Amino acid sequence: MRILIAEDDLTSRKILAGVLRKIGHEVVETVDGLAAWTELQKTDGPKLAILDWMMPEMEGLDVVRKVRALDIEKPPYIIMLTTRGEKADIIAGLDAGANDYLSKPFDTGELQARVEVGRRMVELQDALVESRKALAYEASHDPLTKLANRRAILEYLERQMVSASENGDILTAGMCDIDHFKRVNDTWGHQVGDDVLCELAHLLRESAEGRGAAGRMGGEEFLLVLRMKAGGDYMAEYAAICAGIAATPLKTRTGEIPITVSIGVSCAKGKSGVDAILGLADAALYSAKGLGRNRVVFAGGENAGEAGAACCPRSE
Repeated sequence: MRILIAEDDLTSRKILAGVLRKIGHEVVETVDGLAAWTELQKTDGPKLAILDWMMPEMEGLDVVRKVRALDIEKPPYIIMLTTRGEKADIIAGLDAGANDYLSKPFDTGELQARVEVGRRMVELQDALVESRKALAYEASHDPLTKLANRRAILEYLERQMVSASENGDILTAGMCDIDHFKRVNDTWGHQVGDDVLCELAHLLRESAEGRGAAGRMGGEEFLLVLRMKAGGDYMAEYAAICAGIAATPLKTRTGEIPITVSIGVSCAKGKSGVDAILGLADAALYSAKGLGRNRVVFAGGENAGEAGAACCPRSE
């Protein structure tokens, strides 16, 4: 573990560093509080710090306060090193944000024990952060396709509607539904159906990369949220996506299966809410299905026409 030692006394600093290196830690040495503060601000900064209370440039207690004021995911574990042994001083250090303290002159056994406690606390903190990340991911992603789930993609759409409106950009919502998906499940089984969903999700993710996001609304229905500068030809973009899917057989455990999709697209304008945008996209999707599938229909009556000739294989 990387450990910062901030101590202006050379002898004390070298003893500390020697003990910690001997038990396998990587040590960063500084001689004043300002240098310590600089180290602790780094994204890959030390996970544990031993700070002397009295130092040039900036006192250790001030360093602690500044570090604790940072909005960082994994704050360092801090041990105050001090000759101040009064309870009031210890309380002041802990109140400022120090995790522990070590009195001078220190015992090397006590030093090792307190550092070991700090190491365990750092490991627990790291595990907690990773656990929170995993839970947040699970709460916002579809477990099968790994796309944003319904709640997450709708929240994304809502945020983008505000941002696009403020910047004068075009924002579109495209409801995408696999044509005749039931045939896939009936012919090859639900595992192959899952393969198809995952492969299509991959294509949609690539289509949205750098300009939006894709999410799974449920079943075989997906939502594309695409943003572009004013004047961009979003109709051509969606037509290309639809045609690209029709021209790309999807890899499954039983071989390649061609599919087509129908897409209904609405453009966010004015102060329309998420429900209104989705309602228009849904209506356009319904029209695309009624017109023969394998096509894009835009809310407002504009039709991109058929995207290609590929269709989902029928059962024999």
